[in-house]
Order: sequence, then C-alpha cells, then structure tokens
Amino acid sequence: MPDDLDDAIRTNAEGPASASDETGGVTQHPLPSVIQADRYELNKAAFKNRRSLGIRTTKLVPHGM
Repeated sequence: MPDDLDDAIRTNAEGPASASDETGGVTQHPLPSVIQADRYELNKAAFKNRRSLGIRTTKLVPHGM
C-alpha cells in the first residue's frame, strides 16, 4: 500500500490541479491534503507495528516482605 500511495502523491504532484472539457471536469485533492493523508497512513502503520501501547503495569513489592 505505501507504494500505491507514493505513486498517487507523485501523480497528483505531476498532474494539473483541474481539467475540464465539454463532457465535464475533474479536480484533484490539494497536495497538502494528500501529504497529510500519507502521514496519517504512515503513523497508522507504525503504531500497528508496535508491540505495546507504552503503558506498563507492575506490582511493587518492598524488599524483605
């Protein structure tokens, strides 16, 4: 999926912002929105690869008891 998203960002950057002809028109998402979506997907994938949520619970027992 990251390769597809990278290709989509590259295609969006290379293409025109909008195009139209007699049958209709097309506009692309703004590049900052696409970059934000890419960051979101990367963060989501990075969080999925984590083994813990960053919270660790332990029982503290004083020495000698």
